[in-house]
Amino acid sequence: MSAILANRIDPITVEVIGSALSSIVEEMGEALVRASFSTNIKERRDCSTALFDRRGTTLCQAEHIPMHLGSFIGIIPEILKRHPVEKMQPGDVFIGNDAYAGAGTHLPDIVLGEPIFVDGRIVAWAVNTAHHADFADRGHAHIYQEGLRIPPIRLYRAGELQEDVQELILLNCQVPRERLSDLRAQMAANRLGVQRMQVLCGKYGTETVLAVGDALQDYAERKMRAGIAALPDGTYRFADTYDNPELGRALPVSVEITIEGSEMRLHFESPPQVRAGINMIYTALLSSVYYAVKAVVDPTILPNSGLARPITVTAPLGTVMNATHPAAVNGRTSTCQRAADLVIGALAQAAPERCIAAGNGSCATASFAGADPQDGHLWVYLETIGGGSGARAQKDGLDGVHVHMTNTSNLPVEALEVEYPLTVLRYELVDGSGGPGRARGGMGLRRVYRAEAECHLRLDGSRLLTPPWGLEGGHPGGCGGFRFSDAVEPFVGGAGRLRAGETVEIVTPGAGGYGPPAERDRTVVERDLADQRIDLATVAAIYPGC
Repeated sequence: MSAILANRIDPITVEVIGSALSSIVEEMGEALVRASFSTNIKERRDCSTALFDRRGTTLCQAEHIPMHLGSFIGIIPEILKRHPVEKMQPGDVFIGNDAYAGAGTHLPDIVLGEPIFVDGRIVAWAVNTAHHADFADRGHAHIYQEGLRIPPIRLYRAGELQEDVQELILLNCQVPRERLSDLRAQMAANRLGVQRMQVLCGKYGTETVLAVGDALQDYAERKMRAGIAALPDGTYRFADTYDNPELGRALPVSVEITIEGSEMRLHFESPPQVRAGINMIYTALLSSVYYAVKAVVDPTILPNSGLARPITVTAPLGTVMNATHPAAVNGRTSTCQRAADLVIGALAQAAPERCIAAGNGSCATASFAGADPQDGHLWVYLETIGGGSGARAQKDGLDGVHVHMTNTSNLPVEALEVEYPLTVLRYELVDGSGGPGRARGGMGLRRVYRAEAECHLRLDGSRLLTPPWGLEGGHPGGCGGFRFSDAVEPFVGGAGRLRAGETVEIVTPGAGGYGPPAERDRTVVERDLADQRIDLATVAAIYPGC
């Protein structure tokens, strides 16, 4: 019925209702941020919101974090597979996070989904995910070490909290007070989405709203097909390397993109999955591809499932970029960043003017955990730190920002030092880390922490050994690195401990330049490249045995 009606709705109605849907998910996101308790959500905004149609396909996603689409893609189909629709009631809320049985992409991202009932039937779903910075000081040989695995189960039944389920979840968390408050914020965000959607259906009619949802997805498909068709047909290949502190080595990764008319096929190759947290599952790969292709083909395409219809993505099962159970996946974002780099690098051969040079290509992460020296309560502080953004054909890259799959804010120094026994000694741009070129790559960041009490620290990131590449003759950007004060014991696999008074310096990668630099800049180029070499002692500390 809605598909037939979609062909009869005037464009103005489609635009008005489409804008209302976008407004709903953005308002849900603001409610989640403002109601949350943890610094990772209320300050760093590490969360996302979306609406799904009754079939479980993406209706509208807020412009928050592209990575979180991977947590959304499969959650509603997984709920529908496990729980009969006829037994669902208004006020039911489902919770899940597992990469293999819960449609998540890593365990800290906990997803809440609530069916939206109008006149006794489900018309849509309100969904959000928030990164619960809790599962710290753990191993990453396999997913059983990485935290509590939650399949899609009811947290609320007909509006009534299932207290035993909540108690089970909180018992497995290191900072349960934060988790409880953040889960309540997620509940509030979804309830707001439910109410706004019900009002929208009441104003315009349920069938009209459903038909507009179908029309918007069809429109996104048409725009994506038109954008792909505007690119020259052909097969484009791009290869890169991926390094990470957990591995002790760099891995070869590559993509082959075939464009035929209005369709695009992408095939990724990567080594077999590893006993480290860098593996990613298929939905994480999909979110990386959809983001990167949309960014190059047409950034104005609506963020719904229609844009994915002309795109086919394949990768061998059991590999780093398409992992199977029980591969660890905690640090999958850095791997997703490299997938986005691959797509952009390949499409730059077809449309270089639309692409940017490699950004920092990382998700530089510092995860501190310890016990409060005054009351003994556990604390966990997570920070992902931005870096350089790749230069564009006509503009320099941005300095000190998150790129591609990540879009979080930083935690202000004032808030950090109030909440945790840490002091930030330096926070600055890294001069010279942007790759030289006609347009300069963005600069990375330097952040130096001093521990005021003993704590565990885990460091993650990439582009520590392999610099971000330039485009069209642009030079590469600077590598990242981790440096410690003299007394710090060697970190193994990126993890170790800091005693009170010890420091860690985190330098994030810069970004590649675009176009050849002018002749007068060659001495600057040589100086910048020299400044960005990582000393062997630092490499040995990150990669034992290198």
